[in-house]
Amino acid sequence: MKENDPRPALPGPRPERSVLVVAPPQDGPGHWAGAPSSVLADGVIYLAYRLRRPIGQGRGYAVAVARSLDGERFETIYTLGSEEVDTDSLERPALVRTPEGRWRLYISCATRGSKHWRVEVLEAGDPSLFDAAKRTVVLPGDPKTGVKDPVIMHRDGVWHLWASCHPLEEPGEEDQMVTDYATSLDGLVWTWQGTALSGRPGHWDSRGARVSAIVHDGDTILAAYDGRASAAENYEERTGIATGTGTDNATLIPLGAEPLAQSPYGGLRYLDILPLPGGHRRLYYELTRQDGTHELRTELH
Repeated sequence: MKENDPRPALPGPRPERSVLVVAPPQDGPGHWAGAPSSVLADGVIYLAYRLRRPIGQGRGYAVAVARSLDGERFETIYTLGSEEVDTDSLERPALVRTPEGRWRLYISCATRGSKHWRVEVLEAGDPSLFDAAKRTVVLPGDPKTGVKDPVIMHRDGVWHLWASCHPLEEPGEEDQMVTDYATSLDGLVWTWQGTALSGRPGHWDSRGARVSAIVHDGDTILAAYDGRASAAENYEERTGIATGTGTDNATLIPLGAEPLAQSPYGGLRYLDILPLPGGHRRLYYELTRQDGTHELRTELH
């Protein structure tokens, strides 16, 4: 963030001080580990993330859930393979612990033979016990809209969700995206409340804006989001910052003329921000390497 930048303080990733958490399955473009979602529960950090191969070789072939005591070294406790789900590809998951202490894994699924996406949920008493046979569609989208990559939280007795929505009516335009906001009483049945964030014509995020993390700072909402300026930048989004108020979760305003963070070699995306005791925050994000591979990294603020 530049001097005199009007944007509020949000932890800005600094890849040079980060630590590798999960390496990609192989080296080279199209092989990714990333799209993280983290939860702190009873002193343990749980992390869900997506593993991907290139198009034609399986795409998003697995979602893993792992746990760690230090936030850097993880033990895998559950893996969901795309063959267990009726999907062409898995994208970013959302791992959530309910107020009752149960666990939910929201998964983004590509509908076979189409550009459509939907979100399903698995629920269990422990994050190692999810069962793919017991899943429910919670965000089906529709023939005109694909829905994926939800950010979900329970706050003040209400479930809140920000999800990436893609238009499907015009072929070739499906990579465009906005972030829509929804609410729920149970985290399963959702009511859409409108578009919270969209790209800005002529800016680095003109092609679309996808919320990746929400942080409440008093009466202010700070949102990290992924943006891109063109279809060619699909998969190589950079991280921006938007702000809003706690009384209007459906309106986020992107700030700054430049991204908050990016890789020297392309994208820095799916920034997840995990609050820790003592006012610390741990960041998880997907970073593009020089060879085009994406890896999952973390840093402590």
